[in-house]
Amino acid sequence: MHRSLVAPALLGLACITASAAPARATIENETHPTRCAEEDNVSLNLAGAAIRRFRVEALPPAYLASIEQDRTAPDFSNCNFDGGAHPTDPRYTFKERRAVLHDGPRWQIVGITLPSFWRPQRVPVRIDGRRDRGFHMIQLFDKTGAKPLEALVMYPSDGYWRLKPLPAPRFGDGVYGSSFVMGPVEQAGRPVATITSIAIDTQPLRFTLKFANGGQARVDVREVSEARTTLDVSLKPGRRQGARFAVLRSMYVEPDNADMSEVWWKTTPDAAPRTRALPEVSKLEAADVRFGRSIPSRHNTSAPDIRFGDFRSGASR
Repeated sequence: MHRSLVAPALLGLACITASAAPARATIENETHPTRCAEEDNVSLNLAGAAIRRFRVEALPPAYLASIEQDRTAPDFSNCNFDGGAHPTDPRYTFKERRAVLHDGPRWQIVGITLPSFWRPQRVPVRIDGRRDRGFHMIQLFDKTGAKPLEALVMYPSDGYWRLKPLPAPRFGDGVYGSSFVMGPVEQAGRPVATITSIAIDTQPLRFTLKFANGGQARVDVREVSEARTTLDVSLKPGRRQGARFAVLRSMYVEPDNADMSEVWWKTTPDAAPRTRALPEVSKLEAADVRFGRSIPSRHNTSAPDIRFGDFRSGASR
């Protein structure tokens, strides 16, 4: 499954539609240093006041074929917490629950309520007409292999998403790395998107989100495979919505201890790709951008790179 670093990352991205004009996003780096490998110290803002559509993908790191053993154990050696809640987080308690919301021939969708979470919101969820609420995690499992494998998890209470391709068999269930939040992003101790309701349709698979400011997002799951997990996103802005439409969150201590350590981007669809180490990134304009690693990390070694592209302006779908 070896793939070159640049070619799959920045070339040949299929368009969602041809009905809207290509656009560029502004990426700004608000990362702060840390020695704790379990802290999300990386924040990369993606902004574009006119951007209404984009694609986000989880892609295997370029070095994946060269490694045989994944390193996934947590490392709290330089942290001020030991696997529990972060000491600065609020803590709200809930009745723990797991509910299978859909179990079809291709997908299984599971809702999880945790015993505690840092946000109190209990977001209503409707899936193929079935109504429920109060989940902190919604997990998507792909059932095409010998056992269901998780490829996506989203967090209704704070608006975060995590994606990963289906793992190569030698990596078991695989691991997540970077996460992202999208929609009308605001600060609440960390970047969040306040979701007021979620509707999930399974044929085809689609998430429709409504936000507290009246905005909406449609998230279509286009592909889940060993090569990639792909979402196509269409946004409808709400009241008092700024230009920021997504934030990538990740961990960086040093290049070989990071969930992402480099940025690859193209300024236009036909431009030559550029590369820069994360600490050297301040602000850039990109038609296509990938956040990832070119050398194996001792933290979540097989975790995917995250790529945003096919930015489009114009009316929402």
